[in-house]
Amino acid sequence: MRFLSLLLSVLLLAGCGESKVDAQVRQAVAIEQGDECHLCGMVISRFPGPKGEAYEQGAEEIRKFCSTRDLLNWVLDPENRHARQQIWVHDMGQTPWDKPDDEHFIDAETAWYVVGSSQSGAMGPTLASFGEQPVAGRFAREFGGQVLKFEELTLENINQQGHQMH
Repeated sequence: MRFLSLLLSVLLLAGCGESKVDAQVRQAVAIEQGDECHLCGMVISRFPGPKGEAYEQGAEEIRKFCSTRDLLNWVLDPENRHARQQIWVHDMGQTPWDKPDDEHFIDAETAWYVVGSSQSGAMGPTLASFGEQPVAGRFAREFGGQVLKFEELTLENINQQGHQMH
């Protein structure tokens, strides 16, 4: 009987607040050799720079992106803003630019971004993503660009070409 009431409590909690339970269970996954970008269709592993991943509410499959710019273009599109449940980016303070390690994915909504740096990712300019603001600041001093937090990102500022945001 105690088990039944515990199970009922868990089920009731799972129904509240649309899936915080699911968000805790879901994690970023490794990007495999042949995985294609959800936005542009390019093979993700062929490019340098940080990548991104996202779960949509109600979807089981994770969406993978060849760059932070493609991920953020998808996330910030008005049609998708309410669909996302959990999003990740590589912490470039922990992993090399040329071959980001999938062990170093972080929550994209708490990350710091350098917009407009000289560093390129898939299809040219991309946003460098970091877990810590001071590390993002050092990167911006070395490679140019402006440090922004997730809430400050817009479709306009993530799509500006490199060197325009000094």
